[in-house]
Amino acid sequence: MSLPAFDDTIAAIATAPGDSGLAVVRVSGAGALACAARVFEGAPLESALSHTLHHGWARGPAEGAPRLDEVVAAVFRAPRSYTREDVVEFSCHGGRLPARRLLAALLGAGARLATPGEFTLRAFLRGRLDLAQAEAVADLIHAETERAADLALAQLSGALSKELHAITERVRDALAETEARVDFAEDVGGVEVPPHVREAIASAAAQLEAMLAGSAFARAVREGVHVPLVGRPNAGKSSLFNALLGEARAIVTDVPGTTRDRVSEPLELAGVRVTLSDTAGVREAADAIEAEGVERALASLASAACVLWVVDASRALTSEDHALAARFGAARVLVALNQSDRPGVTRASEVEALLPTALTCVPVSAVTGAGVDALREALARQLGGPESASLAGAVANARHAEALTRAAGALRRAGGAAQEGAPGEIVALELREALAAAGEVTGETLGEDLLERIFARFCIGK
Repeated sequence: MSLPAFDDTIAAIATAPGDSGLAVVRVSGAGALACAARVFEGAPLESALSHTLHHGWARGPAEGAPRLDEVVAAVFRAPRSYTREDVVEFSCHGGRLPARRLLAALLGAGARLATPGEFTLRAFLRGRLDLAQAEAVADLIHAETERAADLALAQLSGALSKELHAITERVRDALAETEARVDFAEDVGGVEVPPHVREAIASAAAQLEAMLAGSAFARAVREGVHVPLVGRPNAGKSSLFNALLGEARAIVTDVPGTTRDRVSEPLELAGVRVTLSDTAGVREAADAIEAEGVERALASLASAACVLWVVDASRALTSEDHALAARFGAARVLVALNQSDRPGVTRASEVEALLPTALTCVPVSAVTGAGVDALREALARQLGGPESASLAGAVANARHAEALTRAAGALRRAGGAAQEGAPGEIVALELREALAAAGEVTGETLGEDLLERIFARFCIGK
């Protein structure tokens, strides 16, 4: 796939398919007004003012073609449009056929079908949005929680870009002074980097690292997380799964090994979309089907943001509990001490002793509901942030986090070299590396292949 030339006219349906009151068909490009006029029966669109609405009828582009639908045409003239090109958006009736017939008419009138995300790509290439803002458009469309939508809106409004721009401006100033000292060493008293420049480099690195510090929680808000419930058979995983969801989704019986495969359902916690999975009880399996379920339960640990380990506090720990604890590795583990309404046998300290990392143990009863709210709150804390955590300027995109990590590393190397009295050329090289990496976030330094991958996840019509 290669990027289009962007000197032609494109069209696409901008709304989701299906039964609805209205649908929108969008056309953009230098010939958008002429193309739209060929399929519109009403006011002359080619002479219409920008930001005006016109009622009329859509028809085929051929002479004497029949009417297709009653429509309203919205005219947006360049550069005051989404793409900074001439744009016409037709509102037609919803349903399966009206928008498709109108799109076919526009294609017959000279437009080309837009590729995924091409309208937003044109907005980026014409300077209306930087790349971080353009990516936020797709994030907003795909947001599944209020906080995910707020995060996308903050990035779309430029919160991340503004914060990053302020940092990179200081780096550019440091680079300019460093290079000046290299070029005019005799006039400025040598090539060594002065203290105020070293301080500026260290400050920029610290700011980038502070931005990255909240990245894990921001990514959880943006992408959602997977949390499996694991434990021995009859520990109460299915009952607790149902209690956390507030509905009976998993089958609950006294027969060990009832759950053979993962049962997953979404739950929103602290603005994060959490996919809870009730898994098979971990033990020596009685048959091949249960063995497969146990393997899937253990495999789920690798992709889990947090593991909810359900321990039956009314029974003593066994070798199976010890073996399961050894499988957690570096995963974050939250322990639900279930059956807390019964006389206790297993204490929190015994469970905590099984793993070197600090655990949170919450007494809970899936039967009575005691402790379930506390368990939800503990799980929210394990995911990295409370409801009040600020997401302004947050680094939620894995691509952004990787690029800014490289930028921060380059700044730290630049600062270290400057502190050791290294020649300005070495410091300047690292500063340029930091700017190049940071520029990948906003699109200042980016290859065509990466642009294709980014915009391929957009829907057609956006």
